[in-house]
Amino acid sequence: MRSIASHKINECNEALSIDVLDEPGAGGACHHYFIGGFNTQHNPSADMSCRDTTGVHLLFQNGPIAESGTNGITQEVLLAILIDRLQWFQKGPYSCRENALALTKLEEAQMWLQSRTRGRVARGVEGTHKV
Repeated sequence: MRSIASHKINECNEALSIDVLDEPGAGGACHHYFIGGFNTQHNPSADMSCRDTTGVHLLFQNGPIAESGTNGITQEVLLAILIDRLQWFQKGPYSCRENALALTKLEEAQMWLQSRTRGRVARGVEGTHKV
């Protein structure tokens, strides 16, 4: 197991931990992360199914889709969530230049990942370990 600390900048992020729970797979990336250090008991958005939760596991797609099926989330899914949140912040009282710049960069990251996928689909190698 290894930990990631690049997010630590304020009290909230200092309390949050990110642990990588597996070794890199065939593609060179890890697939299992645990985010801990919080308790949803006082989070007004938490319904009864996630009360008293002190962490969350993130499982990324592990293995070619053609062989393994969809068995985890993707970078694109996380980017879509972050983009959605920042778009809503920009519509509300927390609109600012920094949010706008972060939103632009996240949208750019999503565009490049989607471009990679479109290229793989066009080459007939999407969902495989082929390049």
